[in-house]
Amino acid sequence: MRDPDSELDQLKEKHLLRALDQGINSPVETKGLTSEDFVQFSSNDYLGLASHAELKAAAIQATERFGVGSRASRLLRGGSLIHKELESYTAEFLGTEAALYFANGYAAALGTLNALLRKGDTVILDKQCHACLIDGARLSGATIRVFPHNNLHKLEKLLISAHEKSSDDSRTLIITESVFSMDGDSAPLKEIIALKKQFAALLMVDEAHALGILGTNGRGLCHSTGEPRSVDLRIVTFGKSVGSAGGVVAATSQWIDLILNRARSFIYSTAPPHAQAAAALAGLKIIASPEGDHLRQALADNVRLLCEKLPIKPPAAAIIPLILGEETSALRAADHLRAGGCIVPAIRYPTVARGAARLRVSLSAAHTTEEITRLADNLSLLLDSGKFTLSATA
Repeated sequence: MRDPDSELDQLKEKHLLRALDQGINSPVETKGLTSEDFVQFSSNDYLGLASHAELKAAAIQATERFGVGSRASRLLRGGSLIHKELESYTAEFLGTEAALYFANGYAAALGTLNALLRKGDTVILDKQCHACLIDGARLSGATIRVFPHNNLHKLEKLLISAHEKSSDDSRTLIITESVFSMDGDSAPLKEIIALKKQFAALLMVDEAHALGILGTNGRGLCHSTGEPRSVDLRIVTFGKSVGSAGGVVAATSQWIDLILNRARSFIYSTAPPHAQAAAALAGLKIIASPEGDHLRQALADNVRLLCEKLPIKPPAAAIIPLILGEETSALRAADHLRAGGCIVPAIRYPTVARGAARLRVSLSAAHTTEEITRLADNLSLLLDSGKFTLSATA
């Protein structure tokens, strides 16, 4: 039998061993710095809503009304009016007929793909798709095809092949992200939609890192294409810009009914806490409001400031990857920034490809000009030291 210590030793030798830190608001001391001296550039709270007074109030009110736990799955009456209101508001906000709320985005992706796909179907994914989409495709039993990142020519070739092998009883599903979580760039959605129509395929787009930032009122990249209804299924998560937690699949009523009846991660999971759903609803309403416009502008200003100071090409939304190559380089660079009071995570294999380790900078509307300047100064010192070389940037 394999000894876990030997596997841990192998990870350590490859500089791939991970451990949990204390987390947000925990006491930290590094070379004379305390927790108050550190600035987080590792959060997906892009609009700073996780600590917003209205979200906290909504969560408290829901807890007082419904209790802490939801007590059962949605199909066993574990849900409440809050869950339904969140689904209705999300569908209206995204311009779809219906939506279904899962405990998190990972569960939404796994459940949806396993509900829609089976042996004999084909799923075609962008190589940089998130692990939840890859895992969902693998578990579905469908034939999996992968195209190089944003490579429309290869996508077309795979669609031709799938179309030739398809039958009246099979499905072909294209999956991409609107904004990619590790590269920070966006998908060529208009061109993908054209290919989807040409070959009578379905299209799923993960809007996790675009919701709240891109599109009119933060409705996402799908909405900004001018053809949101040409995207058959959208996955959105509420643990990022929305400031709460949970994930939603949005689509036509027929697709949502099918997912509700077949998604095991929905059917066999206790309903998300009422407080979580209430906070998500409050966050979405802020995103759709004039305050949301103000926060998006503040985020855009912060992104522009950092990119001008480095200087680097602006990202599609708020994720800026600084690719260093080797795992050891990324770890040393992260330690260098931490010593300067900036928390920027080192991203390594298997989250990214071997030899593509990086610093992943994520900005928020809540960051101040002084904090952005501190990060820029520390990054400049890091690069000027000559010990680190960027092989690519956003």
